[in-house]
Amino acid sequence: MMNEVHMDNLANQSHRRWNPLTSSWVLCSPHRAKRPWLGQQENIPKAVKKQHDATCFLCPSNMRSDGQSRNPAYASTFVFPNDFPAVQGEATSEENSATERRSPSISELFQAESVRGQCHVVCFSPRHDLTMAEMTIDEIVLVIDTWVDEYMRLGTLDYIDYVQIFENKGEAMGCSNPHPHGQIWGTSNIPEEPSKELRSMRAYRQSHGTCLLCDYAAAEVSNAIRVVHANPSFLCIVPFWAVWPYEIMIVSKRHITALPELSGNERRDLADALRNVTCRYDNLFKTSFPYSMGIHQAPTDGGQTAGELHLHLHFYPPLLRSATVKKFLVGFEMLAEPQRDITAEEAAERLRQCSEVHYLSGHERNG
Repeated sequence: MMNEVHMDNLANQSHRRWNPLTSSWVLCSPHRAKRPWLGQQENIPKAVKKQHDATCFLCPSNMRSDGQSRNPAYASTFVFPNDFPAVQGEATSEENSATERRSPSISELFQAESVRGQCHVVCFSPRHDLTMAEMTIDEIVLVIDTWVDEYMRLGTLDYIDYVQIFENKGEAMGCSNPHPHGQIWGTSNIPEEPSKELRSMRAYRQSHGTCLLCDYAAAEVSNAIRVVHANPSFLCIVPFWAVWPYEIMIVSKRHITALPELSGNERRDLADALRNVTCRYDNLFKTSFPYSMGIHQAPTDGGQTAGELHLHLHFYPPLLRSATVKKFLVGFEMLAEPQRDITAEEAAERLRQCSEVHYLSGHERNG
């Protein structure tokens, strides 16, 4: 039988938290973090970055990684097809016959299906020395406008059912190029993580008659203990069920299903939320904070499920104690379920204490 934990005792004893978006549990062990906070703000030597790097594959006018294409002298955002895409646009005749020919008795054990799609890279700025944390709201609005345009363009293709917009920042997240950029993958299927959320949101609406994230956002506003930042259109929250130490979810206050539904003011508010979150991240350990960020929004398959989605963004940063100590999902977390030490409430408080002004503001950064 499950032992229920009183909410007032969550900071003092081990417990599990339920993630209603993915229908999964996360183990919380706050008693392991009762020792004094020893995380250092290490002054890691930072190379002076140039506004333009002649060796960067993403800077304006430079040769790209394929050795054949050259970037234009772009002055704002820039989108181009990934030189090494994860999915292909054209399906071969073999792929059209998706499932391997096997006897009926074992076909369920060996299933495969073809995937078509497009992969694009989005340069956020022509400047090599910036990150989203250091960009202005006006500059980030241009990025959001580009996301909207690409979502709509890809969504009109009959073989694209989902558009995943994401950013991997920092070498810790597998990004070797520091030029500010993200990616957009359009696929002929709805991927696993959005599918999980879609199933949960559909089930919640069927049983409650309301939107899961609308209700969740309203509940978080009522006590604000996990709210890091808010503006008229968006909440920036360390989710109750967060897995990563300083995980954040940005949720639209209005029930919006996808980026194109954002008004002009809401696009600026989203830009404000993105700048605020990434700036606080950098200020936490006085470093360029790595993370993976992704936008979850309505599929483009033309189905009846689009209205059940609620626009939100996930930030998954790995840093735990300092600029050089990160969390690893290993052992119990790989084989059983995710686990965290500091609570979501404590993480939110630490992020709230960080300045909204970037720690490098006014410093010499550019060569």
